[in-house]
Amino acid sequence: MNKTEKEEIVAEISEHLNQSTAVFLVDYNGINVSDISQLRREFLKEGLTYKVYKNTLFKKSITDLGKFEKFEDILQGMNGFIFTGENYVAPAKIIKKYFDKEKKFILKGCYIDDQYFGGDKLDVLASMPTKEEVMSSIVGSIAAPASGIVGAINAVMRDVVGVVDAISKKEAA
Repeated sequence: MNKTEKEEIVAEISEHLNQSTAVFLVDYNGINVSDISQLRREFLKEGLTYKVYKNTLFKKSITDLGKFEKFEDILQGMNGFIFTGENYVAPAKIIKKYFDKEKKFILKGCYIDDQYFGGDKLDVLASMPTKEEVMSSIVGSIAAPASGIVGAINAVMRDVVGVVDAISKKEAA
């Protein structure tokens, strides 16, 4: 790989890092090609990007950016990088599911919005609600009082209709 190719890869890494809400670093040692392909498909289905880069090139990129310093100490061995957009919980869920089954694909660490989490936090990260779950919970909380008000108004209307109906029957008699 010549110098120009290396510079292009460092620029690509920097672009991924700048555009991502979260970056996950995993050790993929011991995983066969078919399992890696399946994991890539799961990441892609969730709108995530999974890449493998040389540790030296990734280290150069984070040094140039001046961010993600805690990755420097764990950039050893066979590393895969998962870059996320809005869906920063999905990688942890996919990693945990595979790790629980195979005891491979180990989370080394991740950054979510400049906050670092070590690999020991995988269970916590995987149990976090997704953005959609949080939003639906908020909407449900907001809608509950409104539906209660609508129910109360309907009950009052039924009572008014009942009273008017009773009065009209009384007058008709």
